[in-house]
Amino acid sequence: MKIHVLAVGQRLPDWAEAACADYLKRFPPTQRVVLQTVKAEPRTDTRGAEACMAAEAERLRAALPKSAHVVALDERGQRCTTEQIAQRWQRWQHLGADVALLIGGPDGLNPALREQAHERLRLSDLTLPHALARVVLLEQLYRAWSIVHGHPYHRA
Repeated sequence: MKIHVLAVGQRLPDWAEAACADYLKRFPPTQRVVLQTVKAEPRTDTRGAEACMAAEAERLRAALPKSAHVVALDERGQRCTTEQIAQRWQRWQHLGADVALLIGGPDGLNPALREQAHERLRLSDLTLPHALARVVLLEQLYRAWSIVHGHPYHRA
């Protein structure tokens, strides 16, 4: 299983780039986790959020691996503890497919794309800046991996 984190956005601040790179390199070579950014649609006075989210959804769909199990990150998604994310990780391993986690742009994910996802999760009850959401997601994925594999990173 390969984990794909597909995020709408621009270049991250240096601190977030460094944190994302740090968590990505912690995974062993046998567990591939990749972060891919797709271009955000420029917001204008004449182009509304709906049109922008639709364009971003097309870019996300184009970046999705074939037959991937799609998980949309959304403020209306299901709340999860770290241990529940680890349990999901174990279920994902048995799917026989890659997993793609989607992070929307400034207005979130296109509603149609969000509804087509196999799962919808929320990272927090708080509103997180986009860069921080990526860091939190990668950290939680690493923590879930560590729980599943008995690595001492997670101390319960």
